[in-house]
Amino acid sequence: MKDLVIVGAGGFARETASAALAGGRRVLGFVDDNPDLHGTVRSGLPILGPVDSVIGLDADVVVCVGNPRNYTVRQRIVERLGLPAGRYATVLHPSVTIGTGSSVGEGTVLLAGTVLTADVTVGAHVAVMPQVVLTHDDLVGSYATVASGVRLGGGAILETGAYVGSGALIREGVTVGEWSLVGMGSVVLRDVPPGQVWAGSPARFLRNATVPERQNT
Repeated sequence: MKDLVIVGAGGFARETASAALAGGRRVLGFVDDNPDLHGTVRSGLPILGPVDSVIGLDADVVVCVGNPRNYTVRQRIVERLGLPAGRYATVLHPSVTIGTGSSVGEGTVLLAGTVLTADVTVGAHVAVMPQVVLTHDDLVGSYATVASGVRLGGGAILETGAYVGSGALIREGVTVGEWSLVGMGSVVLRDVPPGQVWAGSPARFLRNATVPERQNT
């Protein structure tokens, strides 16, 4: 495995560094566009410079940015960097379980305790936090974010860029539309249209998501 550089220096980036190190990969450090961070250390690893500096490095890359207030930023950085798919690492914590027939795309991170039971497809640049369970025939689109403790029933679909908050439960066969957001602890029993925010038990429409117009990936 090549050395790894992580884009971002926030909590998710540091969790990814920990997962990569646990899996035996050498992590060179982080890159971040905040100049105040350059030359400092986070979780024992240096902040090497601005994001675009990864382009000239002989290392694999993983983009680890985004939060519920700005969950399109991961796609925007990947597009900005313009790197070939082969430059992006897939980071799996050693405790991850990947069942028969499942696949995980480039640039995706699966943190500790994640389970893919069987025939699960996870796209590119997906962030999956600890203790997530994705069951048979689930499909997680590129740039989706699945927060800690989420459970997806069989055949559920998270479309491109969907964000599912901590502890949410998605009923079997339900689709969460592209760039929609499901609040933490929600119980989703029916399809969530694209570009909406839903929350509650059962989950219901709250408002339209305030995210930039995005293109399917």
